[in-house]
Amino acid sequence: MTETEQTNDDGAIEAATEMLPLDAWHRARGGRMVEFAGYWMPIQYEGIMAEHQWVRENAGLFDVSHMGQLYLSGEGLDDALEAVLPGDIKSLAVGRMRYSVLLAEDGGILDDLMLSRWPDGIYMVVNGAVKWEDIGHLREELPDAITINHFEDRALLALQGPKAFDALKRHTTGQWGLDALVFMMGGPYQIGGIDAWISRSGYTGEDGFEISVDADKVGYVADILCGEPEVKPIGLGARDSLRLEAGLPLYGHDLDPTIDPVEGDLAFAISKRRREEGGFPGAARILGHLADGSARKRVGLLVDGKMPVREGAKLFDGDSEIGVVTSGGFAPTIGAPIAMGYVPRDHAAPGTALAAEVRGKRVACTVAAMPFVPHNYVRKTGA
Repeated sequence: MTETEQTNDDGAIEAATEMLPLDAWHRARGGRMVEFAGYWMPIQYEGIMAEHQWVRENAGLFDVSHMGQLYLSGEGLDDALEAVLPGDIKSLAVGRMRYSVLLAEDGGILDDLMLSRWPDGIYMVVNGAVKWEDIGHLREELPDAITINHFEDRALLALQGPKAFDALKRHTTGQWGLDALVFMMGGPYQIGGIDAWISRSGYTGEDGFEISVDADKVGYVADILCGEPEVKPIGLGARDSLRLEAGLPLYGHDLDPTIDPVEGDLAFAISKRRREEGGFPGAARILGHLADGSARKRVGLLVDGKMPVREGAKLFDGDSEIGVVTSGGFAPTIGAPIAMGYVPRDHAAPGTALAAEVRGKRVACTVAAMPFVPHNYVRKTGA
């Protein structure tokens, strides 16, 4: 079987794009595979509801190896990155992380991403669906002195949940103890003797870690972690419901090149110094929105009843169409449907009553503050 062929549930060969390093590992554990971002990935194992709840109470292991892992280095790197990102790169200390957005010339969001300062450069994790476009954009926009290495031979795992620390600590050694890491910090460690970069971060709203490791060693690391009683493999379905409850946007759905960071409710990604100095793409538009407010804004929505409101549903104030849903589904922790979408600024206040159109019917919903479920990040020293 080639890299571009896969068997479906009936045993027939079907076209695919790429397989993750853990493809066989997922299938051996009952993972139901679907195509996502150009890869075959597990959407669930035992069921989305059960997996969602397991992560909220224990720890789940997600395979996010489809994400792009880049390493940037070279003279003038910080200045070069600040010309394409609105964040304060110069103040980023070794081992610290920062969320940022890659901006188009007009200030629209080309991708959202995570940065980490390594001793001699910047480690960047970008979304899998647009990683090749990101690499192309960075090569075009950054000076020739900047080297971009794409870590195609590395895998990425996310261990998430309140018991993630306990499970990971049993197998981790390094210059510092694992409890030296707090939210948005990372460093070099070994897991079962395997070198890894571990950061205290994730996409679920729970405490957790992301683990970058050589692709040929990732099966061993996954086996070690899933051998702990607190840990189970978790699929894409629960990852999506968890991030939705956490109020975290998904690129290509809640964010795209037509949306700037203020509209996307990501103004926190624009540092104070950058607001004062500008110098990033679309600065006039973005700084204007910071000063005067944007015409639209990403908001959370609590949905009445049990019918989920999905992406693309139109939003109404009375008979007037005013916005659109960009993500939606059932929230197991809340026990009700929730959604995110874009509405005019004067409809963005929590408590605003709206309606969504689902299959030709109107479903009542209310603008809500996000996150829907409080984040449980560890921000102080110690676990």
